[in-house]
Amino acid sequence: MLLASARTTRAWVCIYKRDRTGSGLDSEKVEFVMTNDAVQRRSSRLPGFYQRTLAERAAMVAQWAGLDRDDQSTLLGLTGLNASQADHMVENVIGIYALPLGIATNFLINGLDYLVPMVIEEPSVVAGVSYAAKLARGGGGFITTADEPVMIGQIQVLDIDNVYAAAGRVWDARGDLLEEANYCDRVLVDLGGGARDIELRPFPETPAGPMLIVHLLFDVRDAMGANAINTTCEHLAPLIEDLTGGRVNLRILSNLADHRKATASCTVPAESLERDGMRGEAVARAIVEAAVFAQVDPYRATTHNKGVMNGMDAVAIATGNDWRALEAGAHAYAARSGRYTSLTEWWQDERGDLLGRIELPVAVGTVGGATRVHPAAQVALKILGTRSARDLAQVMAAVGLAQNLAAIRALATEGIQRGHMSLHARQMAVAAGAVNDEVAAVSERMVEEGRITTQRAAELLEKLRGE
Repeated sequence: MLLASARTTRAWVCIYKRDRTGSGLDSEKVEFVMTNDAVQRRSSRLPGFYQRTLAERAAMVAQWAGLDRDDQSTLLGLTGLNASQADHMVENVIGIYALPLGIATNFLINGLDYLVPMVIEEPSVVAGVSYAAKLARGGGGFITTADEPVMIGQIQVLDIDNVYAAAGRVWDARGDLLEEANYCDRVLVDLGGGARDIELRPFPETPAGPMLIVHLLFDVRDAMGANAINTTCEHLAPLIEDLTGGRVNLRILSNLADHRKATASCTVPAESLERDGMRGEAVARAIVEAAVFAQVDPYRATTHNKGVMNGMDAVAIATGNDWRALEAGAHAYAARSGRYTSLTEWWQDERGDLLGRIELPVAVGTVGGATRVHPAAQVALKILGTRSARDLAQVMAAVGLAQNLAAIRALATEGIQRGHMSLHARQMAVAAGAVNDEVAAVSERMVEEGRITTQRAAELLEKLRGE
């Protein structure tokens, strides 16, 4: 909304972009004006957002999230991360690898509006999840929950004759072990976290001999918690050896964080699903049928769940979280019954409306690790406005459900390639060497022709430049 008013707020952005030759950098400064009323509403419903220029979109998000000039410069520089910062993050650094950061719109979660930062290289994901969030918004948005942020630390005990007797001795000392665990991280304890319980998992017969696994349940508050868990487990290992008379081997967290789950659910009114002469109830039924396919067949479930993680991983990367841990926990949870299946459920109610739900472990943090080292991750968290790791987990669950809806709706109606290839055409144009306005001209022509290849992009680009 570009309006002039006595009650307005201005945001500016200076964006760096490649010049027409692709060899240099030009800058463009854009001022975006919003009414104070629009700012106060903070609606994530931004019609035509995708039609804005990159600079306008960045300015709108800056205003919406209250980003300062440093925040904007972080997002719209080359990567948000400089070489010196990168050199301190991992080993053997030789450069910086950048990925696009997009914004998913339309999210209404537990009555609050969110703009969701997503870092991903795959076309159609941000567009798809924004459209699905719009569909869910028509039914009241997403309702989400999250468990307390309790992670599992595992201590592996070997060289014991009777695992059950050893387990009994550990259980008898449970109170002392929990008290000792809380000495390891007094900051977490002071923040309300700390050791919560002990679980025991005896394996009397394994190829490595009898084995007792001691689980430490530890509330890590707003951290992902890997370092806190691993440190505490290492601290408890000698005490466990004394109690069991065995030998401790591994002591490390588990990424199957099934004490730290998040859920999201939504209702999509049937009428909002109508398209191309297909009644909304029929589209909803086709979506349910596609969901059942994923429930019964692991080959389909794998691709189905990959779509879920397309959305969740993109938010994890944007916020500096460990998306490999997120993936591992999600897929293990999908196989918890002994058979790999879908992470989501979709069904119709008596009115024909579509209902969906997702539940999975979401172990993410808003403090520590790359979240507080990477400047762009810090800005992404400002845009989200989440107050805790539990809030972030709920947003990510909603994004996962929305992305799943976007994918199976497309599959059950026009097919996945129609929308995907239209967006993929832009990548083909860039791969052929198109820059700036050439990208749109070449990609639009390929879509019109239905010929979306790098070769055709090169031919069209040559013709365009010749003209």
